[in-house]
This record gives sequence, C-alpha cells and structure tokens, in this order.
Amino acid sequence: MKDHAATQGACPFRGTRIGGALGSEPQLDHWWPNRLKVDLLHQDPPFANPLKDEDYASRFLELDLDAIKADIKEFLTTSVEWWPSDYHNYGPQMVRMAWHSAGTYRIADGRGGAAQGMQRFAPINSWWDNGNTDKSRRLLAPIKMKYGSKISWADLMVLTGNCALEIMNFPTFGFAGGRIDAWEADKATYWGPEGWNGKRPSEAPAQQLEGHPDQMVNRGIRWKGDVKEEYYDLENPLAATNQSLIYVDPEGPNGNGVPMDSARDIRETFSRMAMNDEETVALIAGGHAFGKSHGMTPADQIGSAPEGAPMAAMGFGWHNPRGNGNGADTMTNGIEGSWTPNPTTWDNDYLTNLFKFEWQQTTSPAGATQWTPIDPNAPKTPDAHVPGQMNDLMMMTSDIALKVDPKYREVCEKFLNDFDYFTEAFSKAWYKLVHRDMGPKVRYLGKEVPAEEFLWQDPIPRNDGYSLSDADVATLKDRILATGLSVQELVSTAWASASTFRKSDNRGGANGARLRLEPQRSWEVNNPDRLGRVLDVLEGVKADFGRVSMADLIVLAGCAGVEKAARDAGVEVTVPFVGGRMDTTQELTDVEQVNWLQPVVDGFRNYINESVGYHVAPEHLFLDKAHLLGLTAPEWTAITGGLKVLAGNYDGASAGVFTDRPGVLTNDFFKTLCSMDYTWEPQGEDEMTFALVTREGGESRYTATRCDLVFGANAQLRQVAEVYAADDGHARLVKDFVKAWHKVMMLDRFDVPAERAKAVAVC
Repeated sequence: MKDHAATQGACPFRGTRIGGALGSEPQLDHWWPNRLKVDLLHQDPPFANPLKDEDYASRFLELDLDAIKADIKEFLTTSVEWWPSDYHNYGPQMVRMAWHSAGTYRIADGRGGAAQGMQRFAPINSWWDNGNTDKSRRLLAPIKMKYGSKISWADLMVLTGNCALEIMNFPTFGFAGGRIDAWEADKATYWGPEGWNGKRPSEAPAQQLEGHPDQMVNRGIRWKGDVKEEYYDLENPLAATNQSLIYVDPEGPNGNGVPMDSARDIRETFSRMAMNDEETVALIAGGHAFGKSHGMTPADQIGSAPEGAPMAAMGFGWHNPRGNGNGADTMTNGIEGSWTPNPTTWDNDYLTNLFKFEWQQTTSPAGATQWTPIDPNAPKTPDAHVPGQMNDLMMMTSDIALKVDPKYREVCEKFLNDFDYFTEAFSKAWYKLVHRDMGPKVRYLGKEVPAEEFLWQDPIPRNDGYSLSDADVATLKDRILATGLSVQELVSTAWASASTFRKSDNRGGANGARLRLEPQRSWEVNNPDRLGRVLDVLEGVKADFGRVSMADLIVLAGCAGVEKAARDAGVEVTVPFVGGRMDTTQELTDVEQVNWLQPVVDGFRNYINESVGYHVAPEHLFLDKAHLLGLTAPEWTAITGGLKVLAGNYDGASAGVFTDRPGVLTNDFFKTLCSMDYTWEPQGEDEMTFALVTREGGESRYTATRCDLVFGANAQLRQVAEVYAADDGHARLVKDFVKAWHKVMMLDRFDVPAERAKAVAVC
C-alpha cells in the first residue's frame, strides 16, 4: 500500500485484491455498460443523510442571516497562509465558486445548478473548469461548522458569492435560501459522451464525424459539424461546449483563438442555460469586472483532480509543485492576468478597456491563448501578490467575442453608455443565475427574498383564500362523470397537466393549469384536438359550479376517472385530492422556456419525439422521465401498468394496452406481460415495436413498444411486475397506482404542508 500514490491512474483491476476490498473488482457497469440503470431512481436515500431528522426550511429560518453575512464578509477580507487571497480579498474567488456551482444548470432537462451543492461531489468537483474550487469550499468550512445544519453547503456557496459582490460595492438583487444538500454524487445526469480525460478542454482531440469525412468535430464528439459550416449542432441535452467545462473554452473552440467562433459557442451555451443575449453579456462583463485568471504553471505539471488525488491530499486536488503552489504560482484555467485596473471594485472598466483598445493575441506562462492591449499606454493592473508590481491587462478569446459579434456588441455599447442600466442588468442576471433551479418563488426562504417575481420563475397568482370543501369535491366529481367524458379522456388530461413536473429544477406540474395555455395546449404529446374538447367540457363544469380553478378541476377530473376505473374493476377506492391550485395566465407564461418541459420520450403515454437529437434507446429516456418525476421503481412500474390499461396512449393507439377491458383499472397489463403463453416478435430490424403472439396457434393478440416491454425484460423491473401480476396483485396494484398518482399530482404543491400532501387512498 505504501506504493499506492505511484499507481494513481493505473488500471484498478490489475494485480491481486488485498483483503477482498469492495470495489476493486469489475462492477455491473463494467460488464454491462448499456444496462438500464433502474437503481438511479433510488439515489441519495435518507439513510445517506446524517440530517434526515431535520426540517431544513425550519432550521434555515432560525438562522441569523445578518450574523452569518457579517462572518462571511470578515472572512473575505482576511488571508490564510495555505491559500493566500488575491489582492487581500477572497471576494473574486468566491464569486467564481458560486458561479460555477450554479452555472452547470441547463434548461433542456433542468439538471445541474446550485440547488444541491453538487460541486462537492464527482464528477463536478474534479472538472478542469472547477480547478481550485476545492480550496474555496475548504476556506469556507469554519463558517459552515459554526452554523451547522442551519445552512446547507448549497445555500452557503451562493450566499458567499452574494456577500463577495457586496463587499466589492456591487448591489445584489437579493438572496433566497432553501437549497437542500445532496449527500452523494449525482449518478443520473448525462454530462457528455467523451468520458473523463482530466485534461484542459483545448487539449481534447478532434473527432471525425461519421459520414462526413471532410468535417471535423472541433470540440469533441458532443458536437456535429464545424462552427464555420451549416451542419453544426450540440448534442441534447448538453449545454457546455466541452467535457469538464461550465460554459465555453475561454481560449475559443478547442483553443483556436478565434473570437467569432467563440461567440457562436457562447450564444449556443448560454441560451441552453436559459440566458438571452443581454443576460449573457451582463454576466460575462459583470463577472470579469472582478478578480483575475490564473495561469502561472504549465498544465502538465499540475497534479490529479480531487477524485484522483492521493490519500494524503485529504480531498485537495490539482497539486501545484511550483514555488508555494499558490499565490503568485497559482494555476486554474491556464490564462494569466486581470481584466481591470481595480479587480476588487465594481466599475465599468472591463467594457471601457475592451472597446477603447485594440488587443493582440499572446500566450500565458502556462501556454494558454490570451490577449493583451496593443497600446503601450493602456492602463496596468496591480499584481495580486507582489506589492508595487504592475502587469498588463488581459482578455480571453471569449471576451473579444463580445466585441466582434454584432448582437453582443450592441448590448455592450448599451451598457457602456448607461452604467446604471448595466448594474441593474447584471444584478438581475446574477440573481437568475444562482436561483433559477430553485423553482417557483414559494420555495424561497429568508428576509432577502425580493418582492419582484420574474417570468423565469413560472409565476402563478397567489391563492387568496380559495379552497374546496369535501362536499364541493364530491359534487364536482359527480358533475364531471355526468359529462360523458371517458376514463381515458379524464385520466389522460390530468396526467398531461401534472407530469410536466421535473424535480431537477422544480418546474412544471398541474398548478397554474398551463395545460390550457400555449405552448402546452399544442404539444403533440397532449393530442391537442382531444385535449381541446376535454378542456371545453371542463370549462362548462366550471361555469356551472362557480368558484373552482381549472387547475383543480383538471386534477379532480383525473381522480374521478381513476375511481371509476377501479370501481369498474371491482375495487372501491377514494383517490386523495388536495385543492387550492390557482390558474395562471398566458402573460405569465414564458412560451420559449416552458416549451423545454415538453417530453422527448414519455413511455407512460407511448410517445417519442423523433425530431429531437437524442440517440438513446427509448426505455433509457423513459427511465429519465421517471427520475425527473421522483418515482421509485415500484411507483414507476405501478403507474405505467395502470395507465396502459386505462388506454392512456397520447394518440389513442393500442400499443401496450394489454387488456380486453380498456378504461378499467385491472392488473391485466402485468398478467399479460409476465405470461409465458406468448412470445414477443419484433416488427422491424430496429426492434422498436413488437407483436404479442400466442405460442399455440400463432395468433397476434397485442402490440407493444420498448417502453412497454422493458417492465418484463429488465430483471429489476420484472420482479416488481410479477408482484402485480400475481393472483393477489390486483388490489395491491390499485392501492400503489393511486398512491403514485397522488404523488405526481402533488409534486408542485410547495404551498401544502408535507403531511397533508401525503394523504393516502381509502380502499
């Protein structure tokens, strides 16, 4: 074991295991890399959380926010020997930490962001772009220890970023707590196809695009085509341009040093992270008003990232052998220097200098591409560690991009001419950056939550006391069933409304009834013609009854349909219902951003959007959908099997409807799925659809998709399916289906106490 440090990076399977150490042998993912990872539904279990007995919202509200901010600000203007601050101020370093914690967010699936403090875990903690953020968190550790469970790491990192901006004279827009820490690495998020290489993005090899021998993928295999060609796209749902980056390669695509190419990358990436052009410029120009970049040591001399560092490093990575390994010798992204003469003061010098001077390309001591002013009389910037030393200003290729791109240049000129407007724009963009993955404003905690509500928060009018009594609910159910709407229509409409929720950024769901608004009303998966008819009928019920929201009525209609379907199957059940949802408006709906909630694959309704660039088997994206809904494997199985027999397919097709009594809540789906009286025959070489054929007689009975058959083909899911297929499985299925149904209907009810939200079915 004493030679362990010397074998870092070697094959972990070579040699003899010592003492049968767990993890030293090949695991499932090694042997079966394409297996359906159902275990992803059970990440971050309660027993991994040492604070599982704490209610974080209550603990945070006990926090003396003024006191902790005072402690943070005092810390920011001190310095420790083991990692000295630049300019005697940790502010810029902590802004970067907070930015990189939040900047992983992407709009396509809502994953990433600051909400769970994932910067503490692999792979994010070891991305090249997060170099030395391990030092930032360790510097903050004494404050975290002092306040303990009253503030999560996720909240502390964002709060520290805000405090850092404030001590540098920048007026932040506000701060909200409420981010709950994860306690293990995120295994579900797809960060790209490249795998881990531990290198600077510009050192990644180019990849040749299959079928296009004359075009090179100049940023890795997540890209198609070349920036100068029409054939050019970034793989969905990715947002960053390269593996291990938060946004873009600051040296230009693959370090090519071409500003216009960089501008294309910036626009693609920031738009996929939910930022428009003005917000993009505000964030880049605002962030680069502070601090410096570090590139005094060549990258090939820097040690392993935290996950690959030796035991004695105690969680630290990127060991720098030069000098003291920090201070004047620090290495992060390889670019060296500051953007402004006053790196710890909010001003407009970044934009002023960017446009006032012409810039020439040069290289840093670490060999990275960067830019310096041509004019020898341009202002200088003080050295971060050597008193009295003045250095040339620095710009990155991604900075020069703002000057050469016409649209970005227009925004820059607006900010140059109106510093107050720029200040407000950066303040709001920063607030959005660090809060956008928290979901609706009702989840925000603390006295610094601003009164203003933004469109990106998917606003819903406040409940002014509206509620439904038990008698109201009973009356409405009777009136809904009396309309003649089918079980399929009632259940499908409610499911379409609620199943837009995704736990990754707490967006979507039934509250607000956006199903009746654009863009959801026109989504193909929602069968717009059928949906329009159902909504018209429910609007009539609403008009006759009086005060009831469409959001509640849509959910209640689904509950009534489930109860009828169970009753017709011989099981009496009362589906829980908690009213109080409100209806939002088209004016309060950001069509472009809400459109990202549209599913790519929804196996619950046997829907596949073939036009989206995901090259993954449908059942894997179906699992991803279940994960975003926060379902367990049994919940996923039960709700799928129930929706199938209720004929819940988006287009009314028969695939997966393994029953002779569609619209009745039986366990026929599972009995058929698990029966050995049939064989499943692929209907085409792609094996996307199948026919169920009787072993005796060869009669074709049913059709199915991969999203149907996975519950019989996958070992883990089949064990659950067999429970529901058993002779005593029907009543259990109804109970479990109703429980999972209620869970999905309540996913976005952050306004409801947890104990009320977990109401149980009455059978």
